[in-house]
Parts: sequence; C-alpha cells; structure tokens
Amino acid sequence: MSLDSRLPDFRNLSPAARLDHIGRLLGLSSADVGLLADAGALPMEIANGMIENVIGKFELPFAVASNFQVNGKDVLVPLVVEEPSIVAAASYMAKLARANGGFITSSSAPLMRAQVQIVGIADPLNARLSLLRRKDEIIELANRKDQLLNSLGGGCRDIEVHTFADTPRGPMLVAHLIVDVRDAMGANTVNTMAEAVAPLMEEITGGKVRLRILSNLADLRL
Repeated sequence: MSLDSRLPDFRNLSPAARLDHIGRLLGLSSADVGLLADAGALPMEIANGMIENVIGKFELPFAVASNFQVNGKDVLVPLVVEEPSIVAAASYMAKLARANGGFITSSSAPLMRAQVQIVGIADPLNARLSLLRRKDEIIELANRKDQLLNSLGGGCRDIEVHTFADTPRGPMLVAHLIVDVRDAMGANTVNTMAEAVAPLMEEITGGKVRLRILSNLADLRL
C-alpha cells in the first residue's frame, strides 16, 4: 500500500482501527504494532536507567499528524501531546501547505560548538595566536576521545578563538571546538572533548581554564 499522508476518514476510526491502518500503511511488523499498542511499552528497569530517582512512569496520547508532504514525499508525523487541537492544527496547516507543493527542507552539516573559557591571561592576543598555531594538535587530541564518532565520519573539525580583552574578570579567551556530531545531539561528545583539551590549552596560553561546556549557539547546524 502506497503512503498517502492525507489519511482520509482517519478521524472516524477507533484508536485500534487507526493503529491497524497505520501498521498496514507503513508495513510495520506485528511486534512493532504491539509496541505501539502496549501501554507499558517502557519497562521499569529501562526507565530507571534513563533518569534519576525514578518512582514510576507517565503516559501521554500518541497521535499522527496527517497531510504532510516533505520534499515531495508523503510522511506521517508522530506527535505525543496532552493538549487538544494541536494535532488537528498541524494537520490543517500541512493541508494548506500541501496545495502548494508541501514543505521543502534542507540542512547544513551537523556542527556543534564546545566552549573553553581561559582566564588569567596577560596578553590575550598573543595567547590566541598561540592556540591557533597549535590548532592541529588540539584537534587531534579532541578526536582521540571519540573513535566511534571518527569512524562514522564525524569529529572535531576546527577551532575558533574569541578574545575578550576587557571584562570584570580581566582579559580572557573563549575557544570554540567545532565538532561534527553526525546524527547525535552531541552534548556528551563535545563536553568530553572540551575537558580533554583544557590542560593543553592551559599549557599553551599560560592561563587557567574555567568553563568547558557545550554551547547552545547552534548557528552552524541549521
């Protein structure tokens, strides 16, 4: 059965009939359909390993938004929400867009930033140049921390060094590791790399590293 994201008369079906229709439409196995139908799909032992202080599990309605066409292809959009009208509004918006070719998307490389703050620097401009001269060494050290990411085609690609000559804390540098995190969100990866290169950056600049953390400035990953 070819996928038609418009799902005619879908709203008039029972939840069980909707799930059966989606299963046949997407070619889901009976095991996959069973997971979607099972209210206890998240075992307690897995939930307990995901976050801290687990005492139970919490469920919300699982729906699909219809009418979506993305880059010329019909798709179903899964939504887990508790508020009425969100799914209906999204489906109606997609219906309006569909009449004009749907949604056209593109993306840049999956680059995230790790920030390393270096304080206690007498000459921030020369310290910046010193870091850039040893850029390849810093990148190589960062990439030692995630061989799996390297094998998938990702890894630290570049560094930027920003100078702040006059702050209440005195002159400082903020170095950015530019990391291709592939399909991951990347927080653990870039944080680990920032921790790894901190001692080398201290050695190069003669300063002291304070913050070393993922930046929420995801301007390179659009």
